[in-house]
Amino acid sequence: MNASPDCIFCKIVAGQIPSRKVYEDDELYAFHDIKPWAPVHFLVIPKLHIPSMAQLEAGHAALLGKMMVLAPQLALEQGCNPYPAGGFRVIANTGDEGGQEVHHLHLHVIGGPRPWARG
Repeated sequence: MNASPDCIFCKIVAGQIPSRKVYEDDELYAFHDIKPWAPVHFLVIPKLHIPSMAQLEAGHAALLGKMMVLAPQLALEQGCNPYPAGGFRVIANTGDEGGQEVHHLHLHVIGGPRPWARG
């Protein structure tokens, strides 16, 4: 996979930085957030280094679709209550003004009983 040598998420995928893995396949990696906002808070990232949502192209549609389909499955496995009484949030911060801190495309999946620390 295409990786950026200075990207912390690329280093996590490569096993150079430890993480608490939630899921992994040939294209995606999911892991727990190190500063969770809620009882359930993990990230889903592509192994391919894409800096943000702003760099997505038509050829990435299947990859992003796979991420979005995986999010609810993992949310339930990680402890979110089922829809409609339960649920979760999917957040993709994009760019500095959008609150993106790590410039590698990622989805935050956040859920569990409220109140949460943020959001």
